[in-house]
Amino acid sequence: MAKNNEITIEQIKKLKELSGVGLTDAKKALVEAKGDFDKALEAMRKKGLTKAEKRGERETREGLIDAYIHDGRLGAIVEVNCETSFVAKTDEFKTLAHQIAMQVASMNPLYVSEDDIPEADRKAKMKELEANFKGPDNMKEKILEGQIKKAFSDKVLMNQPYILDDTKTVEQFIKEAIAKTGENITVRQFKRIELGVTE
Repeated sequence: MAKNNEITIEQIKKLKELSGVGLTDAKKALVEAKGDFDKALEAMRKKGLTKAEKRGERETREGLIDAYIHDGRLGAIVEVNCETSFVAKTDEFKTLAHQIAMQVASMNPLYVSEDDIPEADRKAKMKELEANFKGPDNMKEKILEGQIKKAFSDKVLMNQPYILDDTKTVEQFIKEAIAKTGENITVRQFKRIELGVTE
């Protein structure tokens, strides 16, 4: 067990900032991790993300609309929601909304989540995959489900690798923000516009 004087207040503050937990919890995590900062951070993030999952059911009626324009030729506008106007006005939330707009401009998703994929598009893709299926029949359903998920993954905002840290998805990035703010956060809609390109 690490002695308390081996754990600095700077470490505790840094852990609090990165994981969204209180100072007491941050100190406790560092003590439990025997002063190993990375281990403590991983433990706190898991705890925070578990809480974030529970917050995912709460209504989001506040938020803001943000836009990102690149070189006057490409732009995106997004609506990102949270639970209170207090959180919506924070610099952290404004930054998050702007980063989501950058993601949309850069990665050109078509849907917010898998639930937004129209059934007709899903069925058409499934028909195409079934026609080209060459695997064992007893695994067909499972393999096709995996293939269809993969086919749409780069078009679903939540499934895309986050452009500023590709070790996580956009969904994981948002869940980390949920853990830090203590509020549910959702992306309601977005629109991407490219000069000279129409849908």
